[in-house]
Formats: sequence, C-alpha cells, structure tokens
Amino acid sequence: MKIGVPKESKVHEYRVSITPAGVHQLTAASHEVIVEKGAGLGSGFSDDDYRRTGARIVSSPEPVFAKADTIVKVKEPQPDEWKQLRADQVLFTYLHLAPEPHLTRELMERGVAAIGYETVQLGDGSLPLLTPMSEVAGRMAVYAGVNHLCTMNGGKGVLLSGVPGVRPGIVTILGGGVAGANAARVAHGMGARVNILDVSLSRLRYLEDVIPGVNTVYYTPYALLDLLPGTDLLIGTVLIRGARTPKLVTRAMLKHMAKGSVIVDVSIDQGGCVATSKPTTHDKPTFVVDGIVHYCVANMPGAVAHTSTIALTNATFPYVMKLANQGFRDAVQQDAALAKGVNTVNGKLTSQAVAQALKLRYTPLEEAM
Repeated sequence: MKIGVPKESKVHEYRVSITPAGVHQLTAASHEVIVEKGAGLGSGFSDDDYRRTGARIVSSPEPVFAKADTIVKVKEPQPDEWKQLRADQVLFTYLHLAPEPHLTRELMERGVAAIGYETVQLGDGSLPLLTPMSEVAGRMAVYAGVNHLCTMNGGKGVLLSGVPGVRPGIVTILGGGVAGANAARVAHGMGARVNILDVSLSRLRYLEDVIPGVNTVYYTPYALLDLLPGTDLLIGTVLIRGARTPKLVTRAMLKHMAKGSVIVDVSIDQGGCVATSKPTTHDKPTFVVDGIVHYCVANMPGAVAHTSTIALTNATFPYVMKLANQGFRDAVQQDAALAKGVNTVNGKLTSQAVAQALKLRYTPLEEAM
C-alpha cells in the first residue's frame, strides 16, 4: 500500500502524522511511504531522517494526495486539500466533524473513507487516539492560563501558586475526563486551589483519590455559578464522543467572573463548552468578551510538536499498520474500535453523533460499506 504523509497546513501546526520510526516499519513490511518535503521539521525530524528509513520525499502536497492509497494526517483537511481527496482513498486523521458541516459534506461528496482519531473507541468506552492529545492539551491549558492571567496579557495579575501571605489562584475545571484530570494535576502541583466538576460520581471519587486536595463538585449549573465569582482560571474540557460539545457556560454567566479572569476552552475542537468561545490560532490565541480573556486555540498540542507527535504516533501507528497490511475493508471489519472511528464512507455519513449534530442522514457502517 502507498501511505501519504502531507505537511500539515493548519496555522502553526507543527506535528507530523508518522515518524521516521513508523516509516521504517512500514517499508520493512513492503509498503511505500510518500512524505512531503519538510513535513517533520517542526517535530524535529529532517527529510534525511525520512529518506534513511525508506520514505520517498516529494516537493509539494499534490503528489502525496495523487499517489497515496491512504492519507495519514494530524488535523482535519484544510480547504486547499479538500479538492485533492479521491473516492478510492482512506483518510486517517483528527476530523472533529460535529461543528464542521462544510468539511463533512466535502468528504461525503468525494466518497472518502474518513476515519477520525477522536472517534476510535475501545470496548471499555475509552478513546485511545484522543487520550494522548487530551493529556497534552489538559496540561497545556494550565500553562496558557498562567500566561494570560499576567497583567500585560490582559489578565487580572494573579499568580496561581500564590506566595507566602498571598492566597493562591483558584482554577475551576469543567469535565473530569483525561484532559480535565491532567489539568487538575498540573494546577494542583503548582499550588493552585482546584475545583473539578463532573456528572459522574464514580469519576469524582477516583479524582479525589488520585489527586488529594482537589475539590470535587457534582456538576449542576447552580454549582458552577456558585464557583465562578472566585475563579481566576476556568478550563473547559467537556467531551461527548463525536458530538458537538454542550454549552455549559452561557454569556450571562460571565458577569459572575471578575474582570481579567481567563477561560481556556479545550473543547473548542468540538465546538466549545462556553457560549462565547470561537476557535483561535497560536498567532492570535485570545480575545476578550465582557472583560473575560478567552483562549480557544483549536490545536493546542501543536505548540509542543515534538512531544505531541511522539505521544500521538505511539497511539495511532498500530492502526496505520493495520490499515496498510489489511486494507480498509478488512481492517474495520476485524477491529471494532477502528470501525467506530469511521465517519464517512462511500458518500454516507456513518457517525450517528455527527449526523445528529449536523441534522444529516445517518447510515450504519455495515450498510454504507
């Protein structure tokens, strides 16, 4: 099989979808890997690193898309890439289609077999290809909050750790999943006072056990409103697999927060859990609404590309190998987790959550294939 690795074209996205180590394994199994020039530079991998492990380097994205049977990316295809996708191709990447009607329709119209990292799901309900980036984004959310709480960045001038004689900052986290737990660990480790809200009592019990000193709160709108006046940094990490994120923070709630407080909406890839959120980029990461600083970068882990690429490909590469060795049809028929990741195939939308979010027709995968 021919595997294509284009250079990511999203603004300030420096991750790469396959490392030279992955190329080495693919070529050893007699597969061909086509890598766009410079695809790995932002993650610390040179073109020579890829050549040495057997990749063919091409100077632009066009040959990658034209020649490859399977395109492996990190982020969703950008508009200039849509027209290069073909009906006989497999696309394996983060898709986050619930807030993206135009991309969804493009994938359907072009007949692409699109598998979203974020919807691959194991039997225990876990999301193995989303987990590593949720770990990174959760930890980064606290660092982003620390930076933008600084007075010169529009924040209220609060140091999360505090100092002797001055109270530490207060961090409130919406969602106790992977991203939320990682944010809580980092914030608590800095010395901040941490509230974490979730609707799962079993998850709250777990978090209280593994992060002693964190204040666990059963989520209700009232409970959140009660915490907002004292919150310096609000981190949203809510996730519903494949679906658009519910808006748990309304604009009216912002008036309960002090001016210069910061919101980091990690959920922005799926639409965000704050009503006033909108996607931002690393070159212009924030905006202010009603005196509250919003940080809503849609590809946060791209800023620490070396760490993120290795963490991501550790999880994704076994599935890349499976697709290469078995082909799309056999791979998804034999691997239930991978099958759950299929969002579109043969012009049909096979993700029920995305179909509900976009009010489009849902077709079960078995029927679509």
